[in-house]
Amino acid sequence: MSALKRKRGGNGKGPKTAKKVKFVENGTEKQQNIPDQDQKNEFSVPAPVSVGKWKNKERVLVFSSRGINFRTRHLMQDLRTMMPHTKADTKMDRKDKLFVVNEVCEIKNCNKCIFFEAKKKQDLYMWISNVPHGPSAKFLVQNIHTLAELKMTGNCLKGSRPLLSFDPKFDKEPHYALLKELFTQIFSTPQYHPRSQPFVDHVFTFTIADNRIWFRNYQIIEEDASLVEIGPRFVLNLIKIFQGSFGGPTLYENPHFQSPNMHRRMIRLATAAKLREKQMVKELQKMKRSEEKPVMTRDVTDDVFATPSVEKPVVIEHDAPTPRKVKKKKKDKQFKRQRVQKLKKL
Repeated sequence: MSALKRKRGGNGKGPKTAKKVKFVENGTEKQQNIPDQDQKNEFSVPAPVSVGKWKNKERVLVFSSRGINFRTRHLMQDLRTMMPHTKADTKMDRKDKLFVVNEVCEIKNCNKCIFFEAKKKQDLYMWISNVPHGPSAKFLVQNIHTLAELKMTGNCLKGSRPLLSFDPKFDKEPHYALLKELFTQIFSTPQYHPRSQPFVDHVFTFTIADNRIWFRNYQIIEEDASLVEIGPRFVLNLIKIFQGSFGGPTLYENPHFQSPNMHRRMIRLATAAKLREKQMVKELQKMKRSEEKPVMTRDVTDDVFATPSVEKPVVIEHDAPTPRKVKKKKKDKQFKRQRVQKLKKL
């Protein structure tokens, strides 16, 4: 190793001055202290769109309880991929109460939460809450289709900000207006978020049909602004809206909601009624076969084909019928002559 060390950016004569850049932010120029000798090397570069102050510090915690299946796990991963402002956590134990979720969100420094609760390994419930003061809503999740399952042709940039499209019915009823505000705060990516991209290339749609909320994700095509579905897709069946976070007084209860246990019970009762009906039909058939049939002395169907005939007068012929004249063909005569000549030769 030589004792001499070179200075970075110079040949020993002195440090070389680098080019100074002038950034433009929001229409105002921000200049640096530039010496007079470097004014000639100055050039302006517009500031990128993503450069700005991150003011809306919305953080959403997305996690679940134990006992979820693979489809729910993939749906959680899709939501985390679509929303760059989300955080993940380990699965919560079933024995813990839901108020523990507020403490988990406080530890993770999150003010919104999407919690998936699995029951009986077949029913999935989703909680959407504003931590820690509320309100919160509980949904039954149905018809889940993940990104890997759908394989749609749509695509969007990872981390890009979405547009939120809501059905006009969200503004007509107060409980839907409350859910609209919750969905807006949770699913919208904050502006200038560090992990977000400064592009808008997809839409989250929330449609109300059959007293349920249908979620879809579409790509916006630049050429003609048409929509192509990306995924995932699922249906939210509202159960209750609570004043607090994961509990508290009930603000709204859905009168059209039918629990999955009751739905399965109705299906079982319908199938049992069908089986009972079949058994009753079989028993009736057996009873008819076992009954003694009365002996019929006279067949009623004998007179069906007995039709009265018209009586014709009896005519007696005393003279023989006139014989018919049979016309013989010429060919028969020729053949007869040939036969006679053959007999003579013999």
